[in-house]
Amino acid sequence: MSKAFTREDDTPEPVVLPRPVSLLPPGAKNYLTPGGAQQLRAELTQLVDQELPAIRSMAVSDDTREQLARVEQRIAHVQESLASAEVVSPPLPPHDVVRFGATVTVRENRKAEAIYRIVGVDETDFDRNWVSWLSPIARALVNARLGQRVPFKFPSGATELEIVRIAYE
Repeated sequence: MSKAFTREDDTPEPVVLPRPVSLLPPGAKNYLTPGGAQQLRAELTQLVDQELPAIRSMAVSDDTREQLARVEQRIAHVQESLASAEVVSPPLPPHDVVRFGATVTVRENRKAEAIYRIVGVDETDFDRNWVSWLSPIARALVNARLGQRVPFKFPSGATELEIVRIAYE
């Protein structure tokens, strides 16, 4: 075999992870609630002060190199998010209009109620019904008033959502 196709050193290949795709469309603002910004700062502190040193102290292996690359990538993402963030404080009372950061209780056609919180893209949590301000449901609800019915089209079909309650943290 030709020497051109063999490695002469034992230097491991660097781990290259795919770059995470931004959830923000080009030119969109990176809004965060005050709680979301605080949570990202806490995550960054945890990653830099605890996880990164712990991984660096481990024996070098393919797994630790990959873990290190993932943590460094997450650190860069969180730093970028915080650097571009616009923290939006809750509006002053009365809370009769849905705005960014609102927790909105809606009733669908006089049926059961559902609760959505409108947050930044980095705060989205589907298990808690925290939806991005860019999501279709948030776009339908923002600027709606207490008691108003807003049309919305779920994948299961079109309906009207009545704004029952609006609250802010």
